[in-house]
Amino acid sequence: MQQASPTIRSAVLTALLKNLVDYAGLFPPAKLPMQAAVENYAAYSAGEFNWMLGKFIVPAARLAEFGSAIVNLRTIEKWPLSVLLGADIAKDIEQVCEFPLRNHEVEVSSVELKTTTADDIFRTHSLIPTNLPAFFEIPLTADIQGCISALKQCGRGAKIRTGGETPEMIPPTSSVAKFMFQCAQAKVPFKATAGLHHSVRSVHPLTYAPDSPTGTMHGFLNVFLAAALLGNSAIDIPEATELLSETSPEALVVNTDSIGWHDHRLTREQIVAARKNFSPSFGSCSFTEPIEDLQSLSLL
Repeated sequence: MQQASPTIRSAVLTALLKNLVDYAGLFPPAKLPMQAAVENYAAYSAGEFNWMLGKFIVPAARLAEFGSAIVNLRTIEKWPLSVLLGADIAKDIEQVCEFPLRNHEVEVSSVELKTTTADDIFRTHSLIPTNLPAFFEIPLTADIQGCISALKQCGRGAKIRTGGETPEMIPPTSSVAKFMFQCAQAKVPFKATAGLHHSVRSVHPLTYAPDSPTGTMHGFLNVFLAAALLGNSAIDIPEATELLSETSPEALVVNTDSIGWHDHRLTREQIVAARKNFSPSFGSCSFTEPIEDLQSLSLL
């Protein structure tokens, strides 16, 4: 990658990376015990790159377990949570609303849930408080346009799964580009989850097992640059697909006042706006791997 002076480069990248990684250490492939996951999060929040750390992701069904695990961890004034809702939405929402009242050091910043149809979105949306941000995970085999239209009407966000433990679970770049384009057109924010441990699209093991299968994983810089450019109406679906397919770090250019790809540039102000209004974060079971990957490219 082309590099600018460390101070300027950091200012540009900070806009893109600030609070970008929601820590999902409880989930595959890490699958850590609750105590280990919360201790990791506490350590990351006190570390050098805490400005990249987003929310702690926890299932509603494990909120009580989470509450017990953080009792002796007083290094965090407020634990920002994104809570995954299960099949019984009404019951889980009741827990989500009551939990911070009993645990004042906790702040539920958002909820996430799965959906398959626009009708399902309308039905479950009404169960979630309007002031609580919600991201609905849409399978890429669903009616994406219909679901995103419903989310726009409900004032909710979308969620896309960008990876998994087998190659078949990694969606093609064209499908991700179409999803993000639909979100951009409707001005619906989205978050991504799974498989974004590395900054640029590349081949890696998909789990931590010695015999892990490998696959071409999406790069989080590819995804968020494409999202920002789509959000600014600077590229179309074919160009977004090409950017998501980019495997050369040198093609993603960081200079003194922008970050970009080919002839497309995003200023710091544009990145801030895109992160705020369009692509807030991604979930990852590892916080250290994205950092190490950026360091290997001399970006951190």
